[in-house]
Amino acid sequence: QVQLVESGGGLVQAGGSLRLSCAASGRTFSSYGMGWFRQAPGKEREFVAAISWTWTGSSTYYTDSVKGRFTISRDNAKNTVYLRMNSLKPEDTAVYYCAAAIRYSGSPELWPYNYWGQGTQVTVSS
Repeated sequence: QVQLVESGGGLVQAGGSLRLSCAASGRTFSSYGMGWFRQAPGKEREFVAAISWTWTGSSTYYTDSVKGRFTISRDNAKNTVYLRMNSLKPEDTAVYYCAAAIRYSGSPELWPYNYWGQGTQVTVSS
């Protein structure tokens, strides 16, 4: 069983920055595909970013609305994945969830995420 615990959410003014963290249990964290999703009130959950890992290194993926503003990274030694969010906008307001996929291929939005965190609230004021 893998447990994911997000932290780092909060209230920030538009244009500000936050860094979300997702700490994972499990011995094979480095092999997981890790993703960040968000869900705003009254809206469906949407993909934000993902990061894979192979022996050659990692690959990152972003939804178009956050490209150039958000950066996903991982520290396998700490079993943690991060989402650095810069130039935040009010439309980024949502609950942010991290997720882990044990086996994955293809589009990161469609990876079979096996585990989910409880979410952390991000609120961006205008």
